[in-house]
Amino acid sequence: MATEEFELPRSRTANERLHAMIPGGAHTYAKGDDQYPENLAPVISHGHGAHVWDIDGNRYIEYGSGLRSVSLGHAHPRVIEAVRRELDRGSNFVRPSIVEVEAAERFLATVPTAEMVKFAKNGSDATTAAVRLARAATGRPRVALCADHPFFSVDDWFIGTTPMSAGIPESTTELTVSFPYGDLAATEELLTRYQDEVACLILEPATHTEPPPGYLAGLRELADRHGCVLVFDEMITGFRWSEAGAQGLYGVVPDLSTFGKALGNGFAVSALAGRRDLMERGGLRHSGDRVFLLSTTHGAETHSLAAAMAVQTTYVEEGVTARLHTLGERLAAGVREAAASMGVGDHVVVRGRASNLVFATLDENRQPSQRYRTLFLRRLLAGGVLAPSFVVSSALSDADIDHTVDAVAEACAVYRKALDAGDPAPWLAGRPVKPVFRRLA
Repeated sequence: MATEEFELPRSRTANERLHAMIPGGAHTYAKGDDQYPENLAPVISHGHGAHVWDIDGNRYIEYGSGLRSVSLGHAHPRVIEAVRRELDRGSNFVRPSIVEVEAAERFLATVPTAEMVKFAKNGSDATTAAVRLARAATGRPRVALCADHPFFSVDDWFIGTTPMSAGIPESTTELTVSFPYGDLAATEELLTRYQDEVACLILEPATHTEPPPGYLAGLRELADRHGCVLVFDEMITGFRWSEAGAQGLYGVVPDLSTFGKALGNGFAVSALAGRRDLMERGGLRHSGDRVFLLSTTHGAETHSLAAAMAVQTTYVEEGVTARLHTLGERLAAGVREAAASMGVGDHVVVRGRASNLVFATLDENRQPSQRYRTLFLRRLLAGGVLAPSFVVSSALSDADIDHTVDAVAEACAVYRKALDAGDPAPWLAGRPVKPVFRRLA
């Protein structure tokens, strides 16, 4: 269907209702309608496998499902069956359930580089708990985070470093410093400059680029030499890189690591894992000062832990990580070929590990462009593809990917016209999409 004819009247009305009651119109900024072309932000009715339907009745092939959390596809039967078994048995009790024992055993068997684990509901709580634990263990105030990674937590120690720092005291933000990814010399200089002040180094072990040879091992050595805690944020790399995360793939063991996203296939569960001597500081079997590590009413809901166990079993038994890579490689090759054939191969650029693909939309000067991203997203939506990224789920079929590549080719044909005109405005039909982190609405 032509973009000019593609409208979402029911979704548009529902978005107004959302904004009237929910700040930002969504419970996650990355899901906001400002991330989509004007009046083309579909409101979802339901999903199954790799497809979702909006309330206007349109079906889409979906990428980046649930902000990368639904890696097995929506309503995966093994996960749903495991959850359903627990629902009639109660979800939350005044004491730990046996499911918590089983879930911890399963997790530590899947991620053998960790010695203890504690479950929570979201990634922010887990990463902030890791920072608190590092500060307690070292007696140091500063957090060093990787400046090249976009998100770690909703909490002040991180959000204060973004353009959306309103409401966060400067004294808090001053305690967070940053280092560049892949540059050991710069990191060592930072640790030397703040000698005996840095509690931890926290980073995603890999993102859209592979770690340079020896880099993660070098960070491990730097952390040991400077007496700070090495924390891997494996929210994205967990399961997508390997069942044991990037640490399992690259063979470098952090002191602490955090998991989430794919862990529950859309059910709310995250995990903080790591060395026993560190984790025990949040427990009852040590002689030091107690650390208020994680204490969540809903952190051990039985059905979410059952979902996590089913996800881990499915990944291992069905070779899901390998399938994600195979699907991603097919998609990346198709998109690159389509872009090249339309003469925009230098402007629509696919990046990242095959299991975690993103795309860049570049302007006439080959600079990142929100306006060209808007054009591209409009055409994909009109072609039945909902793709804020090209992050795959294992539910995708070859036919889904072929359809996606066809939609990309059609989008790239329009992209070429806009480049030739030197202005994408005639194809936007409204304001451009916006970056998540910005100072003003």
